[in-house]
Amino acid sequence: MKSFRERFLGNPRVVAGLAWLVLALILALMADVLAPTDPFAIVGDPFLPPGAGFLLGTDSLGRDVLAGLIHGARTTLLISILSTLAAVAFGTLVGALAGYYSGIIDDALMRITEFFQTIPSFLFALVLIAILSPSATNLVIAIAVVSWPPIARIVRGEVLSVKAREFVQAAVVAGQRDSAILFSQILPNTLSPLIVTGSLLVATAILTESALSFLGLGAPNQMSWGFMIGAGRSFMREAWWLVTVPGVMILITVLSINLVGEGLNDALNPRLADL
Repeated sequence: MKSFRERFLGNPRVVAGLAWLVLALILALMADVLAPTDPFAIVGDPFLPPGAGFLLGTDSLGRDVLAGLIHGARTTLLISILSTLAAVAFGTLVGALAGYYSGIIDDALMRITEFFQTIPSFLFALVLIAILSPSATNLVIAIAVVSWPPIARIVRGEVLSVKAREFVQAAVVAGQRDSAILFSQILPNTLSPLIVTGSLLVATAILTESALSFLGLGAPNQMSWGFMIGAGRSFMREAWWLVTVPGVMILITVLSINLVGEGLNDALNPRLADL
């Protein structure tokens, strides 16, 4: 039987996606070192094409596109990852309580979950940001609020399945507290689908953050890929690179996350363990 590492890294598409994500994380973590210039600083003439003194050219105000791209990676990835972690934490708590206690608690929590799922997620995030005012913290909150329902439903289903197993029933008979059973016996056995779904939520969070920043509702005074596209959309004919470069970064990053998520699903799925 193949090990997890062999199943996960044996897929060349997963390796390619993982390599790109590592590169994106390096850009985000070392943004101040790789691009010490303020991404909002005017460093040259407007609309300099790529290679004319600047690797990726300058924008309409003479700002370095490469510096914006590197610093934008930090903003976009940080907001996306934090919002996903918040959504996974809250969704896991709701789903675990609903699945473990069932009855009235399950009905109440699932009706609340269904209510959030009936609202178009992007429009809901748009309204939340408009109410809370644009900021990095509010972006994390808004994206997390619209992202947790799928996690809750997945965790609920897994908890319903796991709590009927013998080792959980033995823990109940032994008199363990509900919290101990839930967090030490049940939830560790729900990690596989949770990890896969959480990884894919990061891709959705990147698209949501980029769309909000494109509309001018992103984190103020912080460069992001969505902000770069929004700032350059009026000059697509004169300076194609202003939109193309950050757009390609978003495209490849989201694609890489999806490839890694699919690889995790294949590697963690016990039905595929013998393939």
